[in-house]
Amino acid sequence: MLKTKPEKRTRSMKVANMHIPSHLVLLLWSFIALFPIWVLVVNSFKTRLSIYSNPFWLPTKWNFKNYSDVLKSGDFLRYFQNSLIVVILSLAIVLIVGALAAYALANWKSKLSSGIYFFMIAGMMLPIKIASIRLLDLIKGLGLLNTIWSLVPIYCAMGIPISVFVLTAFMRGVPAELTESGFIDGASRLKVFRVIVLPLLKPAMATVAIYNLVPFWNDLWFPLIFISDEKNKTLLLGVTRLFGQYQTDWSKVLAVLALSALPVIALYLMMSKQFIKGLTAGAVKG
Repeated sequence: MLKTKPEKRTRSMKVANMHIPSHLVLLLWSFIALFPIWVLVVNSFKTRLSIYSNPFWLPTKWNFKNYSDVLKSGDFLRYFQNSLIVVILSLAIVLIVGALAAYALANWKSKLSSGIYFFMIAGMMLPIKIASIRLLDLIKGLGLLNTIWSLVPIYCAMGIPISVFVLTAFMRGVPAELTESGFIDGASRLKVFRVIVLPLLKPAMATVAIYNLVPFWNDLWFPLIFISDEKNKTLLLGVTRLFGQYQTDWSKVLAVLALSALPVIALYLMMSKQFIKGLTAGAVKG
């Protein structure tokens, strides 16, 4: 028996009312997440003293001098370049190694492959900072101390376990018929990986890239330990120069932090569709 229009309207209203609590929770969470960003951006356009008088609202007079001073400073551009080089190189290695390892582990059925996979997962459970002293000795032995290249192997060690974990789980969901068809056509394993597998991994790789970008870009611990040379400092390590013993120019600090957030936001906007696909992969079947 078909439902009448009033019955359909009543049912739709009930469904809408069921979603009201979840929407309220999401609105509250959005406010909590966006409020620090609001405070950061708004106060970056204020003078040093006006921040204390009204820290949570728009400035009475917009001050762009903070950004112009930061951009005119050669130190900021050097720090930004150092961070960009380290993060891009580290992410590239993490994605390439993670994709190749995931391809191998997903197609290699043995106890040894399972042991290697769980070894990678164990690497996610141990915080790398607990081995800072030994890592310092290792970087010194490699001759990388006081250079930006000292951060690359550390970040790769931080990112490869999660990369292998996510990409292997994604690869195991790819139908085996796709790769087998490539082998039947005479393609090598490398060509099958490059032509068939790699395009399918784009959503998961975007997820891994964004997941690792934030800790790589915002890391202060290892640059503080490994780098003391002024020209090799990363962006967040360079920000510490603005902190004085008796007073701090918070307006310039917030301007630098606002500019440092742009690469993370830009990467997320570019990869947002792939990121969402990677997060929801396997959530719906049929």
